[in-house]
Amino acid sequence: MRSVNLALKCHDFNNLQIKQKTMSEIKNLNPECIWKNFYALTQVPRPSGHLEKVQKFLLDFAKQVGVEAFKDPADNIVMRKPASPGMESRKGVILQAHMDMVPQKSPESTHNFETDPIEPWIDGEWVKAKNTTLGADNGLGVAAIMAIMEDKTLKHGPVEALITADEETGMYGANALPEGELNGDILLNLDSETWGKFVIGSAGGINLTATLEYKEVETDADDAAVKVTLKGLRGGHSGLEIHEGRGNANKMMVRFVREAIEECEARLATWNGGNMRNAIPFKAEVVLTLPKENVAALKELVNDWKADFIDEYKNIESGIEFFAEEVATPKTEVPVEIQDNLVNAIYACHNDVVRMIPSYPNVVETSSNLAIIEIGEGKAFFKILARSSREDMKDYIVNMLQSCFNMAGMKVETDGSYGGWDPNPESEILHLLLKEYKELFNKDGIIQVDHAGLECSIILGKYPNLDVVSFGPTMKSPHTTTERAFIPSVEPFWQLLKKTLTDVPEK
Repeated sequence: MRSVNLALKCHDFNNLQIKQKTMSEIKNLNPECIWKNFYALTQVPRPSGHLEKVQKFLLDFAKQVGVEAFKDPADNIVMRKPASPGMESRKGVILQAHMDMVPQKSPESTHNFETDPIEPWIDGEWVKAKNTTLGADNGLGVAAIMAIMEDKTLKHGPVEALITADEETGMYGANALPEGELNGDILLNLDSETWGKFVIGSAGGINLTATLEYKEVETDADDAAVKVTLKGLRGGHSGLEIHEGRGNANKMMVRFVREAIEECEARLATWNGGNMRNAIPFKAEVVLTLPKENVAALKELVNDWKADFIDEYKNIESGIEFFAEEVATPKTEVPVEIQDNLVNAIYACHNDVVRMIPSYPNVVETSSNLAIIEIGEGKAFFKILARSSREDMKDYIVNMLQSCFNMAGMKVETDGSYGGWDPNPESEILHLLLKEYKELFNKDGIIQVDHAGLECSIILGKYPNLDVVSFGPTMKSPHTTTERAFIPSVEPFWQLLKKTLTDVPEK
């Protein structure tokens, strides 16, 4: 027992040494004021829907650095820092980011997002996380706000921070933001992910949920059961990366399932695919029952589809795994008629881009992401996030999806709707940012409209006189386990943010 305890103590000591080394390395990155705050954030669990710990962390931070702060009725954290002496007449600036992060992890990870800290590490010019999302979306924005709030040397007008709750699951903090709470004239959203690009518009979105309850039937006692798994896809952000042609595990799986039903007399018992409404699903599993004599043919069909998938996605997906394994036969399965209706609905459901913006042909206008499918135990549950920068096209894609699922006898409900953010190319703060960017870095900034949803449109609905721009350092693959932050982009981002706050015009 003594040797076991000694081994455990050594293990804990080694883990502590690794953690201290990682903390030291990240804190030494430039600018230290952002990276130390970001590292501190990674140690506070903050998955969407479980924000109590990070809310306390932010309120404690504000108290420590001496700025006013409170949690509002929408669970947002608001901070207020008065103007520097002589800067009281400047326009007020609201710095905005969201506190929650997308909780994705690799299949082998045992990480618990509600209790465990993220394990960040430095890989060359990138900060990554060990087998999980990093939370740079939007942790770097929050860390920059914290750095502004604690800076005693920066000259600036009145500054407020709005750090919103549950952006990733429905923008609930922004949707419930009280009117009259904010005092600023300018909103700088720090949730964009490509340095040097200044976002002045974004798509609206809406959640669509299709459900069906059914009575399961008994499985033939002589049937075998096979679990078929598709995994290793890249996944990704369903707004930023929906146009890249990445594989959607649910849409790929349905092609195989339909043929397995037709060719191998297979029956559907369960389906589990995807886990986040705003992430392209990278994994799906189904359990099929079938006559024992057809198991070999099913496994051969799996191999055939694996070869097809690898060929179809050879320039996009490099890690496709598709395999079958025999499992214990479940007692019940989906009735044939219900099964066929559900499979047809999944097959027919629109996924990916509907069309591009005519005036911005490189920007997606309308899309949908078949994000989550759960079938089993007498219930079917589909979750889709539809996006569009036009309200009429958002209605169109919702009606299209609703029609598809209604034909399968499913009940369809929508929630979490938010409008698009209409571009304002004449924005005063935009032109100041472009001017400062040119002076600091001797190159022109890029004006952009994003397909990814930003909270700006919702906040503008409640504070229509705000002048709004979104920008931030470079991140790649948010909402996936390969999420990473580009270290060289954070220092210039910090320089621009500070200079802009100092040069904000008078009211």
